[in-house]
Amino acid sequence: MPIRDLDSTAHHDGPPRELTVVDLFSGAGGFTAGLTKRYRPADMDRSPFRSLAAVEFDPAAAATYAANFGGHVANEDITGWTPPEEALSADVIVGGPPCQGFSGLGKEDPDDPRNLLWKEYVRVVGLVRPKIFIIENVDRFMRSPQFEDLQRSLHDDRLGDYEIDHAVLNAADYGVPQARRRTIVIGTRKDVIAAHPSRRRLAHPEATHVRVADLTDRPLWRTVQEDVFDHVPKTVDGLDLPDRPVNEGGVPGPYRTTELHIGRTPTPLSLARYAAIPAGGNRKNLREKSTLIDGEEVPLSTASWDRHNNGSGDVMGRLYADRPSVTIRTEFYKPEKGRYLHPTADRPITHLEAALIQGFPEDFKWHGSKIQIARQIGNAVPVGLGAAIGRAIDEYLAECDPSEG
Repeated sequence: MPIRDLDSTAHHDGPPRELTVVDLFSGAGGFTAGLTKRYRPADMDRSPFRSLAAVEFDPAAAATYAANFGGHVANEDITGWTPPEEALSADVIVGGPPCQGFSGLGKEDPDDPRNLLWKEYVRVVGLVRPKIFIIENVDRFMRSPQFEDLQRSLHDDRLGDYEIDHAVLNAADYGVPQARRRTIVIGTRKDVIAAHPSRRRLAHPEATHVRVADLTDRPLWRTVQEDVFDHVPKTVDGLDLPDRPVNEGGVPGPYRTTELHIGRTPTPLSLARYAAIPAGGNRKNLREKSTLIDGEEVPLSTASWDRHNNGSGDVMGRLYADRPSVTIRTEFYKPEKGRYLHPTADRPITHLEAALIQGFPEDFKWHGSKIQIARQIGNAVPVGLGAAIGRAIDEYLAECDPSEG
């Protein structure tokens, strides 16, 4: 599965650059992979980004991060974490505080304690004072009380040294074969802004791909057929992960991405439903249809599905072969949760296919159970989106006066 590097068009003189990074709420490391592995500037044979420290509470995700980026990830609660000394001068902080408290998929409980974890992100920014910080979150974050508080922090001693820009970006606009919309908040330190020739703060990266043809030469959105399904067998390799030893925390692994082409054991009713859903179809195609199970005629639809005409059209949906996928979430292996049926095979997508849609390379190493790895895949920042943001950071800082900061 070829992974295309996101090359910078900027050329810079002088010794090779190095931009150090701290990754908060790092998960499996999708953002770090985009910065340190996927992004390559045109004038270097490697990425200028180097990860110095990371923190991740989930032990399986922390083990995955360590397997791919080194043992500098702290597997602990961020509320008790202090960056190591070498990370206190990092150039960049990235991270996505948990979003369940204000995600449209959850209860949107304003009192959910996870809503306050963004304050820990701000606390670490205050300790490190990076040149740039990036917060990634669900698109609804910009309409949350937490975002309003974040903006207020720009006027006090929490983030008073920074200016921010915020926008909702679609990963498909950057060549990712997935229409995943996320809020991206960019903070730029004021003295770095003063050092930039135009005295501007870092802006969001310009789109490299477009949904429909326009007057530019930008290519169209990439499709999952092009990036994934043309390269992955329709038949799965098995129902479970291979046997692997467990680490001190009881987490098994590692598994290469290519070992994740595993499926489930669907019921006869589920199999009949999959077979009845045409290309691009969904649960509505099951109405007034039935199948024989143990000699009894069983309807393919449910009373609940039949009553709802205005609900999500993605439930029990097939991925379109000629367009990016829907957002890969943590339960992508359950088609009753969204448009997660293979475009042509009568099965849900596998962990391998979901990981490739997210942009993880074939040799990426994973730790955890099937459910834990699925959660890591679904929660990750798409690698291609991380690379696009990395390019914007690199080119912006290269334009600043090197004596500043």
